[in-house]
Formats: sequence, C-alpha cells, structure tokens
Amino acid sequence: MLKYNLIKLTRMQETMYEKLLLLPLFQGLCMEDLTAIIEKVKLHFTKYKPGEYLVRQNETSGSLIFIIQGKICSEAVDSHNRYTLYETLDAPTVLEAYSLLGMHPQYTASYAALTEVSSVTVDKAAVLSELNQYEIFRLNYLNLLSNRAQTLHHKLWNTYSGTTWQKIVHFLQLRCTRPVGEKKLFIRMEDLATFIDDTRINVSKTLNEMQNRGLLTLSRKAIQIPHLEKLSAQCPR
Repeated sequence: MLKYNLIKLTRMQETMYEKLLLLPLFQGLCMEDLTAIIEKVKLHFTKYKPGEYLVRQNETSGSLIFIIQGKICSEAVDSHNRYTLYETLDAPTVLEAYSLLGMHPQYTASYAALTEVSSVTVDKAAVLSELNQYEIFRLNYLNLLSNRAQTLHHKLWNTYSGTTWQKIVHFLQLRCTRPVGEKKLFIRMEDLATFIDDTRINVSKTLNEMQNRGLLTLSRKAIQIPHLEKLSAQCPR
C-alpha cells in the first residue's frame, strides 16, 4: 500500500511539473531545471471547491498563483460599475503575473473556481530571489510583461478607429485576459456606445448582426460570446 501511494504521489508530481512547463513563464526550461527550482522554492498547494474565490479584484498581489487543474472564472468590474466582464479560463494558467510588480500590484479581476481547482503558489520573495536566478525564466517574465504592454498600447490606439464591429472587438480584447474562449459582458447598450465613441443605433445594429451570424447571444444587458476568436476573425475589413 505504501509503495502504491509513493508511486501515485510521484506521478502526481510529474503531472504537475508537465503542466507548469506548458506555461509561458517556464517555456524553455527542462524538467531537470524545473525540479531544481522546486527543490529550492517553497510551494503552497491549495484546493478550491466550485464557487470559492481564489482572489478578489483590487486585492494586493503578493505571489504567483499557478492553476494546475480545473477551470476558473474571472470577473472584472469597471470602476464606475458600468460593466462586468466574465471569462472562463482552463488550467494550466497563471493569475495575472503582470500584477505582481509595479506601483500598483493589485489584481484587476476576481477569480473563482468553476470546478474543483488545484493551485500552486510561489511567494513574491521567492520569485525575486530564486526563480529570477534562471535566465530563461527571467526572459520569459520580461517577454510576458513586454508583450502585454505592447498589446495594450496597440489596442488603445485602435479603440476608437475602424468600423463599429472592429471597435466592439477592440473593446473586448483590451479588457480580456485572453483573446480567445468564452466571454460574458454585462453592459447597457448606451454605455458600450460611449466606451467606443459610437452611436447606440450602430452598436445595436452591429450586435444584432453578430447574433444573426451565430457569434454571440444577446439578452437583457448581457452579451454571451462562446468564442471571442471567431468574433474577431469575422470582423469586416
């Protein structure tokens, strides 16, 4: 029985390592490097039941949280409560690695478990003192931060340009963690029109066209998008 449990534990560790290596922060590292890192760094393992929150929006980020199993939902609320955006995220993923550093190290969204979720947490001090010693990890982290800054800069410049369809897509992409997957946006039509500097009539007409093409579903103050990448791909030029 003891031998069986040891084999099971070893396999669980191997699975966790494999999932961590899939994340952008660890890409390029071999299993031996990751094993050496984990031996030096204190890891915190946590399990969450469906409905439990991992973190709340505006909480201070003091660690990197890696989701290695399960599915979570992010909930981002506008500072003036004009909209709420929900996203579904699958493991493996890391929660807002970009929020760990900077002048305002706070989470920009809340994250809750949709299924049973397993996470691994590394404290900020360990990230800076241990993980940062590995050049590949350091470069991956810098690339992640740079790519996010460049993407946001590009999207900000394009928020108010193009067709109404393009502006709606840019609005969503600017606020989403990932440009793919399921999204749900709660917003009034007139508020969306104000955000993208367009008319309510144009926004209503475009959203109905998107719905007619099967790209989203409209209900009272809610826009359900099963695949944001498909909505983006069919954007008229």
